Amino acid sequence: MKPFVPGKDKEKITPLYIQLYRHIKNEILTGNLAVGEKLPSLRSLSSESGLSITTSTQAYNQLLTEGYILSRPQSGYYVAEIPTSSVIPEESSKGPGPEFRDYTFDSDGYLHDPESFDFQKWKKCSSRVFTEYEDLLLFESDVQGEAALRFEICKYLYSSRGVTASPGQVVIGAGTQQLTSHLARILTLMGIDLICTEDPGYTPIQNIFRDMGFGIAKIPVGERGIMIEKLPVNISTAVYVSPANQFPTGSVMPIGSRYNLLNWAKENGSIILEDDYDSELRYFGKPVPALQGLDENNSTVYLGSFSSTLFPAIKISYMILPPHMAEIFSSIKDDYTQTCSKAEQLTLALFMEDGYYYTNIRKLRSLYSQKLEATVQAFEKYGRDFVEATNTKSGINITLDVRTKKSENLLCQDGKDLGIHIKPTQMKVDKEKRSLSFYFNQIPLDRIDFLIKNLVEMWKK
Repeated sequence: MKPFVPGKDKEKITPLYIQLYRHIKNEILTGNLAVGEKLPSLRSLSSESGLSITTSTQAYNQLLTEGYILSRPQSGYYVAEIPTSSVIPEESSKGPGPEFRDYTFDSDGYLHDPESFDFQKWKKCSSRVFTEYEDLLLFESDVQGEAALRFEICKYLYSSRGVTASPGQVVIGAGTQQLTSHLARILTLMGIDLICTEDPGYTPIQNIFRDMGFGIAKIPVGERGIMIEKLPVNISTAVYVSPANQFPTGSVMPIGSRYNLLNWAKENGSIILEDDYDSELRYFGKPVPALQGLDENNSTVYLGSFSSTLFPAIKISYMILPPHMAEIFSSIKDDYTQTCSKAEQLTLALFMEDGYYYTNIRKLRSLYSQKLEATVQAFEKYGRDFVEATNTKSGINITLDVRTKKSENLLCQDGKDLGIHIKPTQMKVDKEKRSLSFYFNQIPLDRIDFLIKNLVEMWKK
């Protein structure tokens, strides 16, 4: 083995035992130390290198841990056998890697509007969590979600949506996928294996249930929402609907159809999965009452999310289970862990308790209604006879029918080049038209007219 020479300037920050460990490892990997060859004793190595026995011991222990050498009682240390085909990259000794401040964070290229959320108030609540409730952060979050947040959700939904529930019926999760996983197991235990979905509808839900082994029945959507007469009868099923603002058509289910859907669920022992994803963002009149508040048969699961009303990165969603389904979840919840940040749950609970959430909703309704009006007017001004915009007076997007031979993907890419978020709706339209969802919520109000003018010009080329 070549003599070990401690490093000079560039190695000053590297502990001596690490330098020695790297030296011996390199000797082994390059073949200077053969398999089975005995290494110097700790005393000999320390004497030859001028290092302490403690330093030599630390180096040998690291080599032992990683499997480069073997220790034989009363005999010493020997080079271990390493397969010749193994390619083990040598550690870099060029000093520390890039620093956080030097890293460039790539965004998705879309515009954003700082006016859409007051992060100062959010930071104020977050600071309180870390200064007043730090003891709560030393324990894992409740699988069902933090009790404080579940209480605030119940209080808010009762006043804003007419939803009646106790905190014990609320389940919080990190987005739709986790909650759908819980729902899938609950429905399976109830003997339900068929999910009816809206057509056209929110495809990720269909994919999740399909991947979990459920049968999928696509039910057409009309002007009054899902066609209830086409739902299966005499069989227990679950139907996924978004009655307040159907995606992507924007249709609103009238009160008569709501009661018909509830009667269908009662007569057929079925479950309604009500997705109320952006019901608070209605800009004309009051938000339509939730199905769950009309349900006297406990057959409705209410699904909600804070992504549209706070910011998408928050990733906090929730569901309100009927009492009998809440009992089933209680019996199986120990099989799961909570994947939603406890710190963010507590921050949101304080954000709601202090009234900031209600203030934010009122602000968004005012701001987004102006953006919606400006968006519709701009398409009418620049895209007349070329683009037809459907104004649903709610939500964060509108549906566009574009008369063009360009593909949906090319139209969406044109939007992205301008920083505008556009997605295909999957709706079946005329062969000469393309159906798109145009998201206006993050475009600054004073730029909407200019950007839509440029977008229409790109689409017309």
